[in-house]
Amino acid sequence: MTETPALLPTAPDGATPVRVLTIAGSDSGGGAGIQADMRSFALMGVHACVAVTAVTVQNSTGVSGYQAIDPPIVADQIRAVVTDIGIGAAKTGMLASSAIINAVVSTCADLGIGGDGDIPLVVDPVCASMHGDPLLAADALDDLRAALIPRATIVTPNLDEVRLITGIDVVDEKTQRAAARALLDLGARWALVKGGHLRSSDRSPDLLLGAGGSGETELEIDHERIDTGHDHGAGDTLAAALTAALAHGYSVPDALRFAKGWVTRCLIAAYPLGAGHGPVNPLWRVAGDFPPTR
Repeated sequence: MTETPALLPTAPDGATPVRVLTIAGSDSGGGAGIQADMRSFALMGVHACVAVTAVTVQNSTGVSGYQAIDPPIVADQIRAVVTDIGIGAAKTGMLASSAIINAVVSTCADLGIGGDGDIPLVVDPVCASMHGDPLLAADALDDLRAALIPRATIVTPNLDEVRLITGIDVVDEKTQRAAARALLDLGARWALVKGGHLRSSDRSPDLLLGAGGSGETELEIDHERIDTGHDHGAGDTLAAALTAALAHGYSVPDALRFAKGWVTRCLIAAYPLGAGHGPVNPLWRVAGDFPPTR
């Protein structure tokens, strides 16, 4: 049985809570994208602001199309939020194109988000849906590597995204470590190579590597693999939990410990939806501390 994760501090009634920003696409099925981010943010007790990058035509069986938002509008959303409301951390999800990536990178640099700025940036490098539907133009991978990842406080690819970005096929602990180092070489401060898709293991082993002034830092977090066919939005939910914890001032390793517990609990509570994959479920948070059942 997986323990319920420790919860983040919440603001008292009438007090302004911690604020975060998600820069991502909309999932019309409600399981991933900004919808997954905002569900988790709300249930973790933080106020979520949004910069929408694309509108997808999506349900539980896949993505049948999307419309990218004009890059200056994406940039203006970020700037409007940060200069008025203020944020403690930000995350990226689906960015769709090189033009949007570059608009996001430029605006984040101006506002001190990621890189050497004061505001942590979680980069979830969304390239395709869980069904394999492309969510990033093929010619945008170079900008993802050269412009966005170097701004990342932490980058959180799944194994398919790792292969696209680094060329490394992660099949075991050795290749997982090689992939994390390759992501650090691209300029990320911390690299998380998730083990949720590592089907050779009966566990879900995540590897976090960080490159700092005192040398390389390594953290392995190994949770039970949750046997569910309903895991839509798991990567978004993990990245959102990381973002919320970083906004509270957690270190990257401590933020990951919280986020891994959160997404594991959401996987336990996942539910069927439509004819395809159902979503992970942060709604366990409002149902009380019930014992999880599988």
